[in-house]
Amino acid sequence: MTRYIVIGAGAVGASLAAEFQSNGIAYVLVGRGAQIAHIAAHGLSYRRPGGHRVLRLNTADTATPPALRAGDILVLAVKAQDVEAATEFWAWREVEGSGFASELPLVTLQNGLAAEDIALRRFNRVYAASIRIPARYTVTGEVVVGGEPNVGIVALGRYPEGLDDTASSIVEDLSKAGYLAEARPDIRRWKAAKLEHNVTNAVELFAGPAEIRSKAAASLAKEARAVLVAAGYELAAPSEWKIDISSWRVAPESGIEPGQQSTWQSFTRGATSEVDYLNGEIVRLARIHGIAAPLNAAFQRAAARLALEGRQPGTRDIVEIYGEAAG
Repeated sequence: MTRYIVIGAGAVGASLAAEFQSNGIAYVLVGRGAQIAHIAAHGLSYRRPGGHRVLRLNTADTATPPALRAGDILVLAVKAQDVEAATEFWAWREVEGSGFASELPLVTLQNGLAAEDIALRRFNRVYAASIRIPARYTVTGEVVVGGEPNVGIVALGRYPEGLDDTASSIVEDLSKAGYLAEARPDIRRWKAAKLEHNVTNAVELFAGPAEIRSKAAASLAKEARAVLVAAGYELAAPSEWKIDISSWRVAPESGIEPGQQSTWQSFTRGATSEVDYLNGEIVRLARIHGIAAPLNAAFQRAAARLALEGRQPGTRDIVEIYGEAAG
């Protein structure tokens, strides 16, 4: 019997565990620190457009991880900057009667393009996912998801390319759990397309006129696309979905507010930043291919400064960053 080991109890991991719990899919949610301790002791406060529930979930702390068995699928729901440490920790854990966990399937849910290549150093079967889920985790023990009628949208495939029975089975379980999910043999294209959008997350960290913020986001995405194309990526287009996503939306008054995506949430919680794996990924590819990415580099530096100074989002003006880089 398949059991999912969901590693990471933030917005994506905890909501996935909640939906598995609600739909009879075997899982264990593994986390660390105050978040997993709160969920273990008090349950997860889980808010969806249809209402609020407190769910008692199957949990384990990373300090005392669950025993692994053949048939388990690991789902890595940590941020990109934590993938190196997480894969090192999990790959060499013993699986009851069948060697190391490195031979179990590993699903990567991270933004950016780095997680899968890191995972392949240790895991034999990596399944990459591009996931769109309007979720918020800023309060310990609470996760809010605003997608309706489905939780979110997921493209998933074997990395670097192809499909197999395991990919199809994971997509089937995600669909059962309330996600709009589709198996894609060209998953790198979908990851690249998501990154074009994710580089705009950095804009949310800074205050300023709506017009300048919108212009900065558009410019960052345009620069990212140019760099990705120069690096050989063909970005997937929304029209390529085979499943019908036309009725999916972020529900009004769901608690999900514009301008509060995952990067903003990390800064709000005082957690580490994924910007080096979003804007920084574009900068890396630009340097490799000998082209410029001044806007993404400027926002990467500005986000790093914000983190080093321990400042909250909205405490620095976007005009000085965008104006300097665009000028």
